[in-house]
Amino acid sequence: MQKTVLITGATSGIGLACAGKFAENGHRLIITGRRKQRLEETKQQLTEKFGIPVLTLNFDIRNQQAVQEAIENIPDNWQNIDILINNAGLAAGLDPVQTGIIDDWERMIDTNVKGLLYISRAVLPGMIERKKGHVINIGSIAGKEVYPNGNVYCASKHAVDAITKGIRIDTVKYGIKVTQIAPGAVETEFSVVRFKGDQEKADSVYKGFEPLHPENIAEVAYYTSTLPDNVNINDLVIMPTAQASATILHKEL
Repeated sequence: MQKTVLITGATSGIGLACAGKFAENGHRLIITGRRKQRLEETKQQLTEKFGIPVLTLNFDIRNQQAVQEAIENIPDNWQNIDILINNAGLAAGLDPVQTGIIDDWERMIDTNVKGLLYISRAVLPGMIERKKGHVINIGSIAGKEVYPNGNVYCASKHAVDAITKGIRIDTVKYGIKVTQIAPGAVETEFSVVRFKGDQEKADSVYKGFEPLHPENIAEVAYYTSTLPDNVNINDLVIMPTAQASATILHKEL
């Protein structure tokens, strides 16, 4: 059965891989992001390759009013969102608290925590009314463990872990599925963003071992959506084989 899947941050990394995986399996997509041109390019690529309908929503997930207006103005034939993949998120900087950059903190909290809440608040009422739906939150190993200089990013992902549990408790009586997927090291734009465009520093994060790839996470996200109505996967921690914890990696340099 064809489902309508809304994916935030769908123009790169895990979000883009999820869009490809769900499109490959014939589902309709609502993809969101800040970069309008990249959204339209992604839409064109997906429709040409898979022949599925794609709706784009261009907004900054940190802007609650923009999120609400975008969801409220979705065309009627797109309103019944079956799956919400809360993927939009980032890390900014890698500093101890005592020298942390306040703008970095606010960017992470506004995106990773408040943005996830804004879109969930906008989409969940429709799922509850239909008594059917699945929320998949992309968390992180940083939401399970705290590592040096990760402070605020780790706090934001611990919040995702708690919010996921909270949504599950609040919506269980309506038959809503709620899943968190918490990856370890995934090679995406993540480190480039964290290090503010320093490609060399970003590349060094993944040297000496094979990290996870976005497609690995997309495969798992898709799998969780295919299970029978009476089955929900609450929480998944996924690591590269070479990674034992947030800070322990086996690198062959």
